[in-house]
Amino acid sequence: MGVPRGQERQAPQEVETREDEEQNIKLTEILELLVAAGYFRARIKGLSPFDKVVGGMTWCITTCSFDIDVDLLFQENSTIGQKIALTEKIVSVLPKMKCPHRLEPHQIQGLDFIHIFPVVQWLVKRAIETREEMGDYVRSYSISQFQKTHRLPEDDEFMQRKEKALKTVTDIFEVYKPQRKYKRQTGAEELLDEESKVHATLLEYGRRYGFSRQAGKTEQAEDKKAVLPPGLAAAGKAEPSDEDDLQAAEELRIKTLMTGMAAMATEEGKLTASTVGQIVGLQSDEIKQIVSEYAEKQSELSAEERPERLGAAQQHRRKVASLNKQILQKTKLLEELQAKYADLQEKCTKAKETLTEVKSYSEKLDKELAALETIESQADSSILQSLRALVAMNENLKSQEQEFKAHCREEMERLQQDIETLKAEAAEDGEEQEPNKIIEQQYKAEKEKLQKIRLLLARRNREIAILQRRIDEVPSRAELTQYQKRFIELYSQVSATHKETKQFFTLYNTLDDKKVYLEKEVNLLNSIHDNFHQAMASSGSREQFLRQMEQIVEGIKQNRMKMEKKKQENKMRRDQLNDEYLELLEKQRLYFKTVKEFKEECRKNEMLLSKLKASSS
Repeated sequence: MGVPRGQERQAPQEVETREDEEQNIKLTEILELLVAAGYFRARIKGLSPFDKVVGGMTWCITTCSFDIDVDLLFQENSTIGQKIALTEKIVSVLPKMKCPHRLEPHQIQGLDFIHIFPVVQWLVKRAIETREEMGDYVRSYSISQFQKTHRLPEDDEFMQRKEKALKTVTDIFEVYKPQRKYKRQTGAEELLDEESKVHATLLEYGRRYGFSRQAGKTEQAEDKKAVLPPGLAAAGKAEPSDEDDLQAAEELRIKTLMTGMAAMATEEGKLTASTVGQIVGLQSDEIKQIVSEYAEKQSELSAEERPERLGAAQQHRRKVASLNKQILQKTKLLEELQAKYADLQEKCTKAKETLTEVKSYSEKLDKELAALETIESQADSSILQSLRALVAMNENLKSQEQEFKAHCREEMERLQQDIETLKAEAAEDGEEQEPNKIIEQQYKAEKEKLQKIRLLLARRNREIAILQRRIDEVPSRAELTQYQKRFIELYSQVSATHKETKQFFTLYNTLDDKKVYLEKEVNLLNSIHDNFHQAMASSGSREQFLRQMEQIVEGIKQNRMKMEKKKQENKMRRDQLNDEYLELLEKQRLYFKTVKEFKEECRKNEMLLSKLKASSS
C-alpha cells in the first residue's frame, strides 16, 4: 500500500558529551568509588563509561534494599532507546530514596560526570551503610541456622565438662553450706526490734556482727529505748562517748542475745557421716590446690597485719613516696616516648611527601610513555620515521644552539677583557677609536650570524608543527571504532522509527480501505431498501430487480476473487522477503564473527609487536 505524502522524518536527537580534563578526573573518581564499594565490573576495560557508571548506579540502588516499583534491568551494549528508558527510571527512583542531589536523564546520557559524581557518592555511602546494617543480622542468622544441624568439637567438649562442673559446684555447696550452731530457747524473751532479730539469726549460724554506729541524737535514743527489750534497755541508757565504750556496749548486747540460745546437740562437737564422706571423696589435686590457696590467704593476712603494727601515718607516707617515685619515672618515660613519637612523625611526614611526589612524577611519566606508544603504534611508519628524523635534527640544532651560546658567552668575555686591556692601553697611548671600530664590526657580524641561526630554527619548528598537525588529522583506531558504534546506534534508532511509522501508515491505509468498502455496502443496502417496494409492485420490475441483484452479487464475487488473488501474491512476496531476511541475518552473523576474529588477531598482533619491541630494546 502507498505511503501518504507530506510525512517528514524527524532527525534523531544528538547527545553531546564533554571530554575535557575535569570530566576525565570525575570519571576516574566515580570508578574508584564503585570499586571501593564492591562493584568490580568497573575495572573491565572493554566496557564503555556509560555501562560502567549506569551499571554501578543500578547495583547501588539494588544493594540498598529499597522498595520501589521500577524494574531496573541493566544490560550492557544497549540501544539508545533502552539507555534513555533506563536513565529515566534511575532518575525517577532517586527522589523516592530521598537523594539530596538532583539529576536529569540527559546528564546521564551525555556522560556529564561532574553532576553524576555527587549522586554516585551518595549512593555508594547508602549502599555501604545498608550492607553494614545487614551484615550482623545475616551473620547471626547463619550462625543460628548452622547450630540447628551442626555442632563443633568445642561444643561437645563443653557439654562433657558441663556435667562435671555442675556436679563439682553442687558438692561445694553441700560442703560449705551454712550450719546452724545455736538455737533460741523456747522460754526466751521475744525480740521486738528487726535489727535484733537479724543479729540473733546470724549468731545462730556462728557469725558475730556488731550493731550499726548511730549518731547521738535524741530521737534515735528514744527509738532505741522503745524498741529494745528490758534486758538491753539498761545497757542502752547511757550513750557511749568513745569507741571503747561503744565496743563494750556491743559486746554486752551480743552476750545478752547469746543468753537466750542453746547449742545444737546434734551438730556441736562431732562430724556427721556425710561430712566425712565428702572429705574422703576429695581428690588429691583438689586438696593440694586448697592447701596452696590457704597458704596464700595466710600470707596476705600477715602482710595486712604488719602495716597495722607500724602505724597508719607511716604506712601512708611510704605509699605516697612510692607513688610519687612511680609518677616521676612514668613522666620521664612519657616525655621520652613523646619526643621519639614527634621525631618519627616528622620523618614519616617527610617520607610520605617524598613518596607522593615520586609517585606523581612516575605516573606522569608512565602516562606520557603510554600516550607516545599508542601514537607510535597507530601512526604511519613513513611519517613516523620522518618525524623522528626531524625531532633528532631539532635536538641537534638545540644542542648546537646551546653550544654556540656558550661559545658566544666565552667569546664575549674574552672580547670584554680585550676591550678593557685596549682601553687601558688607549688611556696610556691616547688611541681609542681604531680598536672600538674593530670591536663593533665583530659584534655586528656575530649578531647577524645569530639572527640567521634563529630564522633557520623557526623554519624547522614550523615544519615540525605542520607534520604534527597532519599526524593529528588522521583518526586513530579507537576513534574509528567509536564512530562506527555511534553510526550503528543511530541507524538502529532510525530503523526502529521508520518501521514504526511504516506500520502506522499501513494500519491507516487498511482502515481507510475498510471504510470505503463499508460505505459502498451501506449505500447498496440503502438503494435496495428504497427500490424494494417499487420493484415488487409489478412482475416486470420484479424480474428486472432480481437481475440487478444477481449482477451485484456477481460483481461482489469477482471483487472477492481479486482480493484473494492479491492476498496470495502479498503472502508469496512476504515469504520471499522473509527468506531474504534470513539470508541477510546469516551474513550478518558471519560478518560479526569475522570482525570478532579480526579484532582478536589484531590484538595478538599488537601483543607480538610489543613483545618484539621489548626484546629488541
